[in-house]
Amino acid sequence: MDPMTATRRQFLKSSGALAAAAAVPTVPVEDAIAQTHADRSLTPMLPLSDYVNMLQGTNSNPQFSRGNTLPIVAEPFGMVHWTLESRSGSPWMFSPEDQRLQGFRCTHQLSPWLGDYGWSTIMPVTGEPDLRASARASSYRPSELAAHPYGIKANLLRYSIDAELTPTCRGALLRVVSRLDEPVSLIIDVPEPGAEFTWDGDKGVLMWKTSANAGGTFDGFATYYVLRVGFAGLSFEQRTVKATATGRNNAGSTVGLLHLHATKAQVAIGQSFLSFEQASFNLETEIGSSSFDAVQAKTKAMWDEHLAAVKIHGATETQMQTFYSCLFRTLLFPRTWHEVDARGKTVHRSPYTGKLTSGVMYADHGYWDVYRAWYPMMTLLYPERLGEILQSWVNAGTEGGWMPQFPCPGYRACMTGSLIDSLFADAVVKDIAGFDREAAYQLLKKHATQPGDPAKGYGRRGQEAYTKLGFVPNDQVEQSCVESLDAHYGDFCIAQIATKLGHADDAGMFAKRSRDWRLLFDRDTKFFRGKNSDGSWVPNFREYQWGSPYVEGCAWQHRWSVPHEPEAMMEAFGGKEAFVAELVKCVEQEPRFEVGVYHQEIHEMSEMAAVRFGQYAHSNQPSHHILYMFTVGGRPDLTQKWVRKVLTELYSPQDFCGDEDTGAMAAWYVLSSLGLYSLCPGKPQWLLGSPLWKSAEVRMGLKGTTVNLESIGNPATKPYRASISVDGVLHSGDFVQHADLTRARVLRFTLKA
Repeated sequence: MDPMTATRRQFLKSSGALAAAAAVPTVPVEDAIAQTHADRSLTPMLPLSDYVNMLQGTNSNPQFSRGNTLPIVAEPFGMVHWTLESRSGSPWMFSPEDQRLQGFRCTHQLSPWLGDYGWSTIMPVTGEPDLRASARASSYRPSELAAHPYGIKANLLRYSIDAELTPTCRGALLRVVSRLDEPVSLIIDVPEPGAEFTWDGDKGVLMWKTSANAGGTFDGFATYYVLRVGFAGLSFEQRTVKATATGRNNAGSTVGLLHLHATKAQVAIGQSFLSFEQASFNLETEIGSSSFDAVQAKTKAMWDEHLAAVKIHGATETQMQTFYSCLFRTLLFPRTWHEVDARGKTVHRSPYTGKLTSGVMYADHGYWDVYRAWYPMMTLLYPERLGEILQSWVNAGTEGGWMPQFPCPGYRACMTGSLIDSLFADAVVKDIAGFDREAAYQLLKKHATQPGDPAKGYGRRGQEAYTKLGFVPNDQVEQSCVESLDAHYGDFCIAQIATKLGHADDAGMFAKRSRDWRLLFDRDTKFFRGKNSDGSWVPNFREYQWGSPYVEGCAWQHRWSVPHEPEAMMEAFGGKEAFVAELVKCVEQEPRFEVGVYHQEIHEMSEMAAVRFGQYAHSNQPSHHILYMFTVGGRPDLTQKWVRKVLTELYSPQDFCGDEDTGAMAAWYVLSSLGLYSLCPGKPQWLLGSPLWKSAEVRMGLKGTTVNLESIGNPATKPYRASISVDGVLHSGDFVQHADLTRARVLRFTLKA
């Protein structure tokens, strides 16, 4: 990324900003609405889905992440994701630098760091190539790759085949055409040496299943595939291919070679986590006899409808691509896990018990990553879907006995805390419908008051000691400081739900526990530090040393981790001025780091150091709220300055500045570019920033009302907010209540240079 300039400007003090705001006249709501529709010089010219760059964030590797994403085609929240495979045997299965493709891969990978499950790869070929992935690969012209959320098309130069795929929720249609009129065959690569195919030549139907996974699955887990060609005269053979590379995703494979004996074909694929019968039913329900073009048109319309939740105006072409590429990324995870059976019942194979169970289920979401921006974004843009997702987490907790920490697809031990507390608190205080609040509360209370089994992916680490001491001791638990701070915030969140549901005693108990962050704040160093069980500080404190008692960062990134009591935290620093001075130091110093317990430079260190944003590591989620702390410190101008720099310098249609993480990085961009952010999920309010757009229509729900966000002044040259009005009435303060925002028709930001 381009380094930031050293130039600094003089900002208005808070009193001056308030005085300027008071001088702004109110605007009648009718005039505001009229202006909303009049001032749109740059209206989107393309369908919104065509602004999406599918390769955003894909140019990544284990040493340096620019997103660690895949070029995924799928329905919004689809059960199956389809991507291009250029590197078998590696979680980094695709790179835009590769000039060869090994096939279209059906993947369920949340992140390369957690691996894939239930995947298979299909490669169209001509002739009789070697079946190994690297040997069968074909070059293609990246400049001619046609990739959109609703489909992907590549010219396989080696075989002179045009191959394109369009997805459904639980399957896909593959269309292949031989440009040289040579017979086409399909290589189906299943990542298990002992996998078996079932071939019905009369019906042109091929079936297989795979249990391949990297964890988080139940005994007897399998993913079932049904492939239908739709005409006779085909032949099939099965072979075993030995592993040629090491890696957790490569233990050898079974390969089916389906000879179409035709120069063109439309191949339908259905998938299920239940059975072959259900996979076949999914295929018939979602594809049936529909043509490729008809299925693609339906999927495209679905994407355009979901992306239309926000329509921005006054953006450049590059900004349009960045925004809608980010919004697209927020709509891929969590993945639908439930299916509709032949009786019309919604059912799922429980990732937590392996049993066939009624009701909805989602999978593959890391709460540690997404609680800060993604779930708040959903309360605003897609509340109906959010209610269903939250009910699925209630179902997960009911089925397995505990709320999951990091479902992928079932219980998975990953990262710190029980940040699922935040998801439910934010939804409850914002009155999101669609889930059982009392059941959710009882499950959240359980992991906050009873010891679970964190090594298996449920329960808080150090819960018993935390209950006794008020913090997680470092001599018992790694990453103890962050585990403690996450628990303090989690207790605040559970207290909000308890209050809403009338559990007054519980609310008081959890609220009291949430204030114990003070036990870890060292008033001498003004940092959060780890403590041992005897109350002594962990010795040899080094503020730039990464790792335990912190996680994926040092004391600087976790210094501001009290979103529920920022005013009290400021007082602990010595007041607002001292607090803001340390925030300024955070963002303006050198991006120094010491490798600490990691003993080597990990990719998060590299990504922080690559840009000159000091210790503000936007490349990882623990930093994502820090810039908004300037506002609660009385300096909203500094929030607006630095947020604008992040929006314009660290995001592009090509790259993110670190792991995108199932919508986390993208949701931050979506909200911040609109001039909104949820500083503390669990409080029903939005912090007001400065919008990047001349105007934006924000639809609250697929069938909800629309609020128009308008800028008076050019956002490109006036990044600071002078005042804001809501439906023509001047609004004071830096926050707006969620209920007021959802009732509003026009938010007007008056901007200044």
